[in-house]
Amino acid sequence: MSLNPNSTAFMAQAMHSETPQRETFHKFFECWICEQNTYLEELVSAANNHSDNQHDDAVLIPLISRVVKHYERYYQAKSTWEKHDAYSMFTPTWRSKLEDAFLWIGGWRPTLAIHLLYSKSGIQLEAKIGDLIRGLTTGDLGDLNQDQIKRIDELQKKTIREERFLSEKYAKQQESVADRSMVELSNAVSEMIRSDNGTENDIEENEKLVGSTLDAKKDGLEELLHMADDLRLETLKAVIDILKPIQAVHYLQAAAELHLRLHDWGKKRDANGVTTAAHSRGNGVEVTT
Repeated sequence: MSLNPNSTAFMAQAMHSETPQRETFHKFFECWICEQNTYLEELVSAANNHSDNQHDDAVLIPLISRVVKHYERYYQAKSTWEKHDAYSMFTPTWRSKLEDAFLWIGGWRPTLAIHLLYSKSGIQLEAKIGDLIRGLTTGDLGDLNQDQIKRIDELQKKTIREERFLSEKYAKQQESVADRSMVELSNAVSEMIRSDNGTENDIEENEKLVGSTLDAKKDGLEELLHMADDLRLETLKAVIDILKPIQAVHYLQAAAELHLRLHDWGKKRDANGVTTAAHSRGNGVEVTT
């Protein structure tokens, strides 16, 4: 595997850094996504060169394992940064506005992993419907058997239940911004600002109180992020476990393609938006995108 040794070393160093920072995670993400592109090339090659025999399946298993570990490393690193700055994970600078629009608790919805499977399965089924009618097996996601479909359906129902549970916890976290402690604190600080007669000790005490109150909110969000990330990774692994090796390769290829292309499209739209806004201001017209 031809991964960049410098990026791999940086990923290892970044994950064990004692002073992780938001910008450092941005760099980690860029390294990680470059490696995802390399894995995508391996997955495409494996899918194109696969023949229907047990030897080829055995060759695929180590590749699948490496790709899943790549996802695990991402969530391990993310967990480290969440402990230092959970708030930034809800407004990630390393993602585009397009990607932000589809985020759920700092990442993709776990059920998206199953929707992706159904979509890719449908596409491959339509492409080889003639072979299936003649009783031939295609080996890809268009060839899911009844047992697999049943297990996928059960996984989807389970994931939906867990998503709803986390969505309710997230709603409570959001509502807590207007709880009694926050309203009392915002009023006390506002009164001090209006009166303009707070002593230095008063200001310092208020700052400590603000810090401790917001830290309590951060702890709740951090716990929620960990739970959401665990469910994301757990769902991905559960899907892979249901699939045959070559099917898992096709699935991981589709997942990487969707992630990488969405990231590319979003970055281009953001860049074009900045260019358009600058050009419009130069012509005396303000345009927001």
